[in-house]
Amino acid sequence: MSTITQIDSDIKEALKSGQKEKLTVLRGLKSDLKYAQIDKGKELTEEDVIGVLSSAAKKRRDSIEQFQAGGRQDLVDSETFGLNIIEQYLPKQLSEDELRQIIKDAVAESGAESPQQIGLVMKVVMPKVKGKADGKVVNRIVSEILAN
Repeated sequence: MSTITQIDSDIKEALKSGQKEKLTVLRGLKSDLKYAQIDKGKELTEEDVIGVLSSAAKKRRDSIEQFQAGGRQDLVDSETFGLNIIEQYLPKQLSEDELRQIIKDAVAESGAESPQQIGLVMKVVMPKVKGKADGKVVNRIVSEILAN
């Protein structure tokens, strides 16, 4: 079953069971997917869908950080709830150990030797981990590895 079909099914289920917060998040995702489809001008591939969902998850993570800094726990809880729902549709996230191994291989492949060459490594790593790891985490680990 495709991710879009699964989201449609979950919208119906949330409607039937009266889960208003979940329904709001799912409708927002459906809207994001529809806009992406209009921008692309044709049906979205599963990879496109993962990209849209990853972007939505990133926005939620950024919002959570901002709300925590502002002391708004009610909004943090709301965004965390939405993030948890979005993550159900994303591929399983890589563990930090798996990520470190991919990054070490990418460092060897790119020949990068200093933190100034982080861009070379990121170009190799990001396509491999798209949708499976947060870019901030990847960047932090790449910086650590290149600094040593």
